[in-house]
Amino acid sequence: MSFRPQEGSTNSIINALKTGNAEEVSRHMDNFIDLKLPEKDEIKSMGKNQAGIALQTFFKDNGIKGFELTSQREMSGSMYLAGKLQNGNKGFNITILLKNKDGQPQIITVRIN
Repeated sequence: MSFRPQEGSTNSIINALKTGNAEEVSRHMDNFIDLKLPEKDEIKSMGKNQAGIALQTFFKDNGIKGFELTSQREMSGSMYLAGKLQNGNKGFNITILLKNKDGQPQIITVRIN
């Protein structure tokens, strides 16, 4: 399984992260995702709307303004994006796991620490 034909979707996620646009990132989420934010317990199977709101709140509260991609790879039908969210301070590490669903990569896990 390859993500190449959907590269535009992956680029759209990366560009949304680079501009600090959590709302656009959330458009690429599956219906339910696992979400881990700093100093909070991981929430499994969080609904897309709730996860999108949580991500937008995190971006706003922490002044997320940019993103630097450090790793992008495919493994066993999944794709991982890893990098650093930038906020003019120390920033945060982020890892995103995507799976192909209905011909499009969908975010199934977001971990920020």
